[in-house]
Amino acid sequence: MTSGSCLCGNVAYEFSAEVRGVIHCHCITCRKAHGSAFSSVARVPAAKFRLTGDKYLDSFESSPGKHRHFCSNCGTHIYAKRDGRDHVILRLGSRDT
Repeated sequence: MTSGSCLCGNVAYEFSAEVRGVIHCHCITCRKAHGSAFSSVARVPAAKFRLTGDKYLDSFESSPGKHRHFCSNCGTHIYAKRDGRDHVILRLGSRDT
């Protein structure tokens, strides 16, 4: 089981699937959203991804059909989801295990 959370701990997640497709995205939206040279992400099946504290989760449509989800309290990016896809794009920096 893999788990993770935001900086303040209001939003947490866990999943039991294998992390696949790890990339270090250098696109301009990832650089601006994270204030860094790249964002390390991986695909996780949406059906295996469970959130707690999602009342603190907010989102922003950064490009058509792509929603970035983050904690509304501390701003930690947790994951992104594209419309019509069966996986989430997990922000690997939010993992605790």
